[in-house]
Amino acid sequence: MCLGGGGPSQAEKETAVEQRVEADLAEREEVEKRAKKKREDISAALEARTERRGMRGGRGRRSLFRASNAGFLGRFNS
Repeated sequence: MCLGGGGPSQAEKETAVEQRVEADLAEREEVEKRAKKKREDISAALEARTERRGMRGGRGRRSLFRASNAGFLGRFNS
């Protein structure tokens, strides 16, 4: 013979749903925090790398077309 009940009550179901939604929100916030931190770390690493390579302050790459007769096109304007 079966005893009555047959499963969780409506209130228990609603509580479980609310807890699941709260857990999902907390997990999503944690994922967003980690993603933001990762983006910041990557940006900082790229800036440090750029500064180490001397790409600021006029050093580094120069345009081949705008250099005053020193670039690629400057060789053929004679």
